[in-house]
Amino acid sequence: MDKLRKSLSGTQEDEEGIMAAVSDVSTLSWSTRIKGFIGCFIVGILMSIFGCISLFFNLGMAIFAIFYTLGNICALLSTCFLMGPLKQLKNMFAEKRLIATIVMITALVLTLCAALWWKKNGLALIFAIIQFLAMTWYSLSYIPFARDAVKKGFSACLA
Repeated sequence: MDKLRKSLSGTQEDEEGIMAAVSDVSTLSWSTRIKGFIGCFIVGILMSIFGCISLFFNLGMAIFAIFYTLGNICALLSTCFLMGPLKQLKNMFAEKRLIATIVMITALVLTLCAALWWKKNGLALIFAIIQFLAMTWYSLSYIPFARDAVKKGFSACLA
């Protein structure tokens, strides 16, 4: 209410700028954050599933790449509801997630480039697989000891 009063009276300072607007997401209630996370995550998963289904109905690699990539982006952005966008960006580029983040973002861009501009369907599919693997590795970094368990599991399979 104070924010509304300040903005209507014209006494609100302009120094807040975009940083304050971005961090205003933290003023959402916990139940609103959970609902936003679930909604955005479900939309992302449904878009990715639709992208995969489009391959089976031969709708084209471009449709697959667009829906699969946008689905992954939407699912990734859903976590902004839980921790806020600035903290999400800081976590994404933390030392233990840096490589997975860079590979994931690169694969997101290259999937779209391969399907839409270069028209290389095989390459787009390879980048989509890399996208999936990078997103999985990135997600595992939030679960304690999950990456170590996966590494041990794969080394046991290969040994």
